[in-house]
Amino acid sequence: MGKGQRAVQAFRSTEFIEKPRDRDGLVLGGNPFKDAPSTSASLLSEKSTVLLSEKSASPAVVPTVSKEVIEAGLKDEPSELESVPTFILVTTYLSFLMLILFAHARDFVGKLVSPEQYVQLREQNGYAPMVSDFESLWTRRLYGRIRDCFNRPITGVAGGRVNLLERVSHDFNTTFEFTGRIRNVLNLASYNYLGFAQSHGPCADKVEEAMREHGITQASSRVEAGRSKLLVETEDMVARFMGTESALIVSMGYATNALNIPSLVSKGCLIISDELNHSSLVSGARLSGAAIRVFRHNNARDLEKQLRRSISQGQPRTHRPWKKIIVVVEGLYSMEGEFCKLPEIIELRRKYRFYLFVDEAHSVGALGKRGRGICDHFNVDPREVDILMGTFTKSFGAAGGYIAGSKALIDYLRLHSHSAVYAEAMSVPVLAQVSSSMRMIMGEDREHALEGQQRLDQLALNSRYFARRLAEMGFMTMGDPGSPVIPLLLFSPAKIPAFSRECLKRNIAVVVVSYPATPIITGRVRFCISASHTREDLDHALEQISEIGDLLMLKFHKDKVQPQHLKAE
Repeated sequence: MGKGQRAVQAFRSTEFIEKPRDRDGLVLGGNPFKDAPSTSASLLSEKSTVLLSEKSASPAVVPTVSKEVIEAGLKDEPSELESVPTFILVTTYLSFLMLILFAHARDFVGKLVSPEQYVQLREQNGYAPMVSDFESLWTRRLYGRIRDCFNRPITGVAGGRVNLLERVSHDFNTTFEFTGRIRNVLNLASYNYLGFAQSHGPCADKVEEAMREHGITQASSRVEAGRSKLLVETEDMVARFMGTESALIVSMGYATNALNIPSLVSKGCLIISDELNHSSLVSGARLSGAAIRVFRHNNARDLEKQLRRSISQGQPRTHRPWKKIIVVVEGLYSMEGEFCKLPEIIELRRKYRFYLFVDEAHSVGALGKRGRGICDHFNVDPREVDILMGTFTKSFGAAGGYIAGSKALIDYLRLHSHSAVYAEAMSVPVLAQVSSSMRMIMGEDREHALEGQQRLDQLALNSRYFARRLAEMGFMTMGDPGSPVIPLLLFSPAKIPAFSRECLKRNIAVVVVSYPATPIITGRVRFCISASHTREDLDHALEQISEIGDLLMLKFHKDKVQPQHLKAE
């Protein structure tokens, strides 16, 4: 048995690592990874080991979608917003209305008192302004008031904690000045799901070794001089990780969607897209020239209605059959923390014979017992999905993305996709980070074979614990159990910046989101949970968030919570 085969053994449990844990399974104190054994040879018996390659190669084991899962998913579930007090909804709308009215009033008075400040919004020398005053009203008058809550500069690695460069503004957020001070804050704002954003450790060592051996970059597209041995090996690893025949790596995550979708569909084709899909998917669909139709978020019934209507009526005017129909969804919707209803969509795919594109930017590495994403989470055969897309920025601590699928599909994209023909190939350090972290998750890094699965377990436990405690405190949260992204609803536009500033006072970094990124009444804060967070980190954050919730009156479900749930465990 070679070194590679020995490393691919099923190190899929860390229960034999003796660590103090609480009732939720969270590690008590310290770094959750530092105690992982450097070698697993002494922890495995020959009788208990199973080769993953042999198991995956067996044709007898094919994951299927159970009828019970489909029927359960087709039931209409009540929306979280149905339980929101009417007073909260009414005051939220009124707050936005007042802000907009005051913004228009300030513009009206400002044009009379200080017209020189509005020159760029008026016609000049016969030229219309690039942006009208109405179009820029939201940015100038609303977003500008809370700019200090966004784009905060950091230094160093965005791990479980991050160093924040302190800044102040003396002109109402028009400009900022650095104070020269650095604050170390708890990071609940970064997509660092598995904690691989590190400047030291096995992945950082592999990156350094790769740079010494291969340099920094090929400075060329892959069809010219950018194809390297490291790139080919990493693409093969991604294909094995996702359970597909082949994979294509792209140096930019956004471009993975925006540049590859136009290579798959064109005029005469139809894209049916979830209404809450990411901007990169929307850009790719629009660039393709294909017709676009939208179905209600995560609603399989509405998707089926769109499919039946599109197939029966065909193309507009001519009513010819569509050349292709492709349904585009996300595995994990990061703004809502919700999982795609993949089993239901798979059943529709079998029935209506469309192509399925699944964006796993947030789900790969973060979901599933083996970290393989939404297919692993629902025990769905990856071959049931025609195109699997993902990025390396969230769970792998790197950059770029990939497209995984059949060999014929990937070979076609390598010749026709702008991301392969024109874009620069992924650099050596990023490739090394991707390959080293993925090998660790797969258990192929013999020296750290247990650490990858331990990170997966820790992330799942942290996510469930944090979401459960927020609900017990009376907060209104969104998302599915186990999601590493946990949105907490704030509603009022005044509470959105207030929550962010109060968290920063307590040395906690968070991301707040409002309209137009979300519906106008569902402004929220998104907590991004990581495997690098310890129990002490989470409990400290929960304690401070509870205080802020009382201060801003955010515990809308407090009356529904049992008193014993509010006590510290």
